[in-house]
Amino acid sequence: MSDSIILDLPPFALFFIGAFVLLFLRGKTGSTIASIITVAVPIVSFIGLLQWQHGSFNEYQLLGLELTLIKIDKLSLLFAYIFHLAALIGCIYALHEKDRVQQIASLAYAGSAIGAVFAGDWITLFIFWELLALTSVFLILARRTEASYLSSMRYLIIQVLSGVLLFAGALMLIHQTGSATIRALDLNTASFSLDDLAIWLIFIAYGIKCGFPFFHNWITDAYPQATPTGTVFLCAITTKVAVYALARSFAGADMLVTIGLIMACFPIFFAVIENDLRRVLAYSMINQIGFMLCGIGIGTEMAVNGAVATAFNHVIYKGLLMMSMGAVLYRVGHVDGSHLGGLYKSMPKTTIFSIVGAASISAFPLFSGFVSKSIIMLEMIHSGHTVGWLLLLFAAAGVFHHAGIKIPFFAFFAHDSGLRVKEAPTNMLVAMGIGSAVCIYIGCSPALLYSILPYPIDYSPYDVSHVVTQLQLLFFSALAFVWLNLKGLYPPELRSTNLDIEWFYRRLFPQVWTLVVRGAGCFSHCFKLGGVNIVNGLIRFAEKYSEPPAVLARGWGVNSMLLALLSLMIVVLVFNYL
Repeated sequence: MSDSIILDLPPFALFFIGAFVLLFLRGKTGSTIASIITVAVPIVSFIGLLQWQHGSFNEYQLLGLELTLIKIDKLSLLFAYIFHLAALIGCIYALHEKDRVQQIASLAYAGSAIGAVFAGDWITLFIFWELLALTSVFLILARRTEASYLSSMRYLIIQVLSGVLLFAGALMLIHQTGSATIRALDLNTASFSLDDLAIWLIFIAYGIKCGFPFFHNWITDAYPQATPTGTVFLCAITTKVAVYALARSFAGADMLVTIGLIMACFPIFFAVIENDLRRVLAYSMINQIGFMLCGIGIGTEMAVNGAVATAFNHVIYKGLLMMSMGAVLYRVGHVDGSHLGGLYKSMPKTTIFSIVGAASISAFPLFSGFVSKSIIMLEMIHSGHTVGWLLLLFAAAGVFHHAGIKIPFFAFFAHDSGLRVKEAPTNMLVAMGIGSAVCIYIGCSPALLYSILPYPIDYSPYDVSHVVTQLQLLFFSALAFVWLNLKGLYPPELRSTNLDIEWFYRRLFPQVWTLVVRGAGCFSHCFKLGGVNIVNGLIRFAEKYSEPPAVLARGWGVNSMLLALLSLMIVVLVFNYL
């Protein structure tokens, strides 16, 4: 620890302090100071982080439970490093923005992520888990459109649901064990009994935030609706916190291999036909998370290293692609592939940065994706998952198609759309330049990345067989893309809305609800009509027999009244007995 008060603060504290200070800045001078703060906070916080040693810190008691605000090891440090780097790049990228809401939300969002990865107990994790949801939703709302508002509400509901499930599972686990300390959970032996319900609730909570199949729609729904700068932060943080949590508690869970393979494969088909290029990247994110989950599910030290290394690299190269599309959105006003093309003429630097991101996500040699994905592929073979390895090969070819080729090709090349716009602002170019430099540096010299992985690693990605195999995969994938385009078989870019799981709430549920409402209306109408007829009949009956000399109009004697009352009492007693 250092002698400086600032450097001794918890690693996430400066982000919240910076966000708090931004609340009170006004005017042109305030905007300048705000820009300086947003860039300075990640730098100073990272310097402070370097002073911390492994161990547990800031321990305190709450309701008889021992809680740990900060627990540092190599796994949590790796994610803290990448969140600091992502925050710095994102803040530089957003320097042209003077929207105070986005600036405050960005700093608080990054601070929440760092707090979550350092949390040593379930209660602290839950607090930061919910802060992630509350701070990130403003990056979607900040676009200030009706579509972004509706998307942000759906996003917030699913994120809060994840937090509720985490809290419920954590409370049950604390009750069972008497300890709030975060620990590894054995999903392989967990049954569907009340005893293991806590494990399943926590697993599902992580899965929602990670974008498991059937829970993934918030990614493809919300991320494309966020602001150009907000999406850069979103793609770097939320799902990676969930990946960290899974690596912390569920490494070696066999189910994660199956889930990961599904996530790696199914988004390919939707990404190929999607027109919104930021939504293509959202599907691509699900595909990449699938690779990470496969590594975590295999559970060996090497596989977990591959998973978290991929997560580290993914934050940079996916952020780079999102930044390039954000620059296009900022200059053109949309990112529809059907109405783009030829932008390399007016945005050449953005084009180059996009190609670097595309090469990295496609795992070209000398780019960052190449040195991390290969570890997962290798461990998939070594663990005996031959079919899984083949599916990951298919997924790798697919991501090259929709992210490595489709994004730069349809945005910057393809047909000339006639768009002539300015190059991206300087701060955007600087941020993309930093991201590109990191992608190339890690790809050429992965030793630094390997040195901060959670477990010791002895691996050389640049052996002949691996390089040749990967180049063959990329070459034949590119050949397939060219052939399909020449033959007119590649799905064209059309202005359309493609539905996957949201078909249920956009199409099926409204139709079912309409049928239910109509059926209820018909039933209500029939019930009311029948009730009115019955009441009218009773009124006519009463009128008929209430006029002299009818029975009800006659005077009743005492004996008759007593007999009627006795009969009524007998009926009540019989029904009460039954």
